[in-house]
Amino acid sequence: MIAHKNWFRTHLGGTRRGFLRGVLGGSAIALGLPVLDVFLGDNGVAWADGEALPTRFGVWFWGNGVRPEYWNPTGTGQNWTPSQELAPLAGVKDYVSVVSGCHIKTGTHPHHAGMTGIMTGRPLYKVGDVRDTIVSTFAAKSVDVLAADYYAGTTPLRSIEVGVTRFRGTDEGTTFQHLSHNGPNNPNPSEYSPGALFERIFGAPIDPNLDFARTSVLDAVKDQIGGLKIRVGARDKARLDQHFDSVRALELQLAAEPTACETPARPGEHTDVEGREQIEAKNSAMSSLISLALACDVTRVFSVLWSTAGSGVIVWQVGARNSLHQICHDEAQPQPTVHAATVFTMEQLAHFLGRLRDTPEGDGNLLDRTSILCTTEHTNGWNHSYEDFPILIAGKGGGRLRSGTHYRSGTRESTSNAVITALRGGGVPVESFGAEAGRTTTSIGALET
Repeated sequence: MIAHKNWFRTHLGGTRRGFLRGVLGGSAIALGLPVLDVFLGDNGVAWADGEALPTRFGVWFWGNGVRPEYWNPTGTGQNWTPSQELAPLAGVKDYVSVVSGCHIKTGTHPHHAGMTGIMTGRPLYKVGDVRDTIVSTFAAKSVDVLAADYYAGTTPLRSIEVGVTRFRGTDEGTTFQHLSHNGPNNPNPSEYSPGALFERIFGAPIDPNLDFARTSVLDAVKDQIGGLKIRVGARDKARLDQHFDSVRALELQLAAEPTACETPARPGEHTDVEGREQIEAKNSAMSSLISLALACDVTRVFSVLWSTAGSGVIVWQVGARNSLHQICHDEAQPQPTVHAATVFTMEQLAHFLGRLRDTPEGDGNLLDRTSILCTTEHTNGWNHSYEDFPILIAGKGGGRLRSGTHYRSGTRESTSNAVITALRGGGVPVESFGAEAGRTTTSIGALET
């Protein structure tokens, strides 16, 4: 074993996991490796030098709120039963905590105040007026950027920002278009193309003329793969096979042609079929890419903009014929289409969380060492309410979070308390979050270990 560890130091640049490097089509690539037993101490919970395995922080956001009567679960603590809209998360229930009874304290302007309130803990930054509403942006850094600041320099990529459903246009400022912000009018735009995200993670250009049915980034490092496999144990070999199979499956998915006779679009675009967004396929591709990026320690911070604030997504899968934002205003109570769209959205979140749970790492999996704030910009899209705000905190945060819990606030506390809990659960030791009425130094102790 000592001889094998010395080989890893020499060939991978240290005692921890590294990268296999090669050249594909004239471009340098770096294929990250997952955590292998050979990098770890005997108990599988830390690196061989004793340092803890990494913790990650993420945000998963969807627009237009929920149907409150179908959202909150029954029961509190760890004896809770998922509601109709949380039912899709039943398979990952042990990794999800529900926070209810908290309120946005930083304003009431429709969409704008909720979005900036949950993401920054501060009031919106008004830029101007338009039509019968306003133009706004974030007044300060969003919560994911605070995490990225803390983890800066530890990974090749500071953070990754991902978009799933299409942004359909607005004139109400960056609040309506972007999730991650460095400050006023300074967003970190989400990447909506799985192909472009693949390129960013692996460093390999996704050439639409390259035949991925025959060519793979794995080809550039195949000799190194062979040398690696003969020096690891059976469990590490199985993890490497799973990792490389995932990379190959993504390549083939990104290269899939819409029909056998048409010239394909740029890989990863998931072009509409008969005018319909291919939401599930795109969510699946992005979920796989994020899990690979985390498993390879390419980044420790991510944000997923599943749909924007006031989203115009058409959830045709549940029979919607108009934008979700418009349906929230127009559909008669109890708004069955809005309810069905929320259930569909939670199915997509469940797929993402399941992908992290099913990616092994050390003695557990990625979701064991990740904290994810899952939220929206309204309680109810119909009346723009901000009370009893929908918040989920997913993952165990490397043992910092007590997952699988329903915490019900009885004091109308600030949503910022939930945000700082998720942030600290991701290993970010912040003393406070937010400003003015949204400032807090208090986390939710019932969700911490």
